[in-house]
Amino acid sequence: MESSHSKLTPSCQARVERNRQRALLLRQARLAKQCPQVREEIGNKTSNFRPKDTGGGFLLEEDVPTRRVVVLPAPPVVRPQCEECGNDFVHSYLSLHFNVLVCDSCRDSDGKHALIAKTEAKNRFLLKDCDLDGREPPLKFIVMKNPHYSRGDMKLYLLSQVEKRALEVWNSEEKLEEAKRKRLEEREKRKHKAYNKKVKALRMAVRSSLYNKISEGHVHSYGQESPLDGDMYEKVCLECGHKVQFEKM
Repeated sequence: MESSHSKLTPSCQARVERNRQRALLLRQARLAKQCPQVREEIGNKTSNFRPKDTGGGFLLEEDVPTRRVVVLPAPPVVRPQCEECGNDFVHSYLSLHFNVLVCDSCRDSDGKHALIAKTEAKNRFLLKDCDLDGREPPLKFIVMKNPHYSRGDMKLYLLSQVEKRALEVWNSEEKLEEAKRKRLEEREKRKHKAYNKKVKALRMAVRSSLYNKISEGHVHSYGQESPLDGDMYEKVCLECGHKVQFEKM
């Protein structure tokens, strides 16, 4: 007795096979949704299969490559080395604010690592604003409240860096000292000139006062007569210095 399958035409048999394959793919798709971590081992490779609807009435299995996350080891931490003691350190006040590799233990706050105000730096080392902030590289500084002026701030520089910048500007300590000496001499000359000007103004004021007294009806008060040549005598006012010469017969 022939089976019912052998009585089907070739076209019907092909349609049945397509439906069977479609049902099988649908079943695999349902299983993949219920358990998305299911993987099929093929040979020595592990692949993920995902059903893809082609739009033509059947599904294809799409091979999705597995991605592997590689964690690289962190680079070694390089710590700066103190220029004074040679020990490693993580961070310090000088390295943070002035790019100086000196640890806090070796910081000389009263010496070369002392802070100096901008005004003092200019007067002490004969520097200008452009020497501190314009010349490359500009000097690092911090801003703090001015203790002498409550509403103002002041810039503080590192003393050692200011000294180095002064040598760059003046080329040597000898030239800097010579410039200081000349500036001091010019300052003394200006003071002496101003003093002489004040003395002259005071003398003019005194003379003007004496002249006013005379013009207002001054009465001379002469002192003792002094003999001159022959019969000539002289007497001087004790207040204004007016002299009178006369002859006695």
